[in-house]
Amino acid sequence: MSGHSKWATIKHKKGAADAKRGKMFSKLAKEIMIAAKSGGDPSMNPTLRTVIQKAKAINMPNDNINNAIKKGTGGGSSANIEEITYEGYAAGGIGLIVNVLTDNKNRAAAEIGHIFKRNGSEFATRGSVARNFERRGQIIVEKSAAEEDKLMEIVLEAGADDMSTDDEGYEILTQPNAYQAVASALEEAGVPTVSSDIVYLPMVTKELTDLAKVKALLKFVDVLEDNDDVQNVYHDADIPDDLLAQAEED
Repeated sequence: MSGHSKWATIKHKKGAADAKRGKMFSKLAKEIMIAAKSGGDPSMNPTLRTVIQKAKAINMPNDNINNAIKKGTGGGSSANIEEITYEGYAAGGIGLIVNVLTDNKNRAAAEIGHIFKRNGSEFATRGSVARNFERRGQIIVEKSAAEEDKLMEIVLEAGADDMSTDDEGYEILTQPNAYQAVASALEEAGVPTVSSDIVYLPMVTKELTDLAKVKALLKFVDVLEDNDDVQNVYHDADIPDDLLAQAEED
């Protein structure tokens, strides 16, 4: 892991998710419904299996998961859900990608556009931000969860591209089509993960060292993530851990 540690950012996002667990259940139910449209059997549908793993990681009840699968396989409301991506910039020229699942794209565009305007921004031209990101499977494992050589053997044999380490843990990167095989190999080996998902990773980051701009970015992202239609928000800021901690305390 080059640059600043990802751990403070991951812990910040996990804390925010824990505080909004009910909302996270609702958002993951949408993902499950979409994935289940291609088949309700997780053993035959790797995308569905991936989303269920995410749901279980935040202790989503099995009844919620099963109900979402039934809705997805039965059509109904899931048939109208669309995936949309919005792009824009935050203070300091930080690029944002906002991933949305919605049953009303006009409402979503209006609400998310309003959030951008309230934060002194607006939507960017499609592709202008995304060109600085790549879709990768990213799995984070704590240092105490596995021995480095053994972990590397497991993930590389399963199809991972790379594994890097720092003082706190390991970051495993895969191509999107190899992500499920690697995630399953870790699950079968009994290796717990801190986070595991297919994400947008910036190819070049922008260091953000101004406290006011860090606070503005965190507020912007939190408000976006609080929207019912927003599934994930990605940015290309590289925030020093001490500055992130200070922004959260103030």
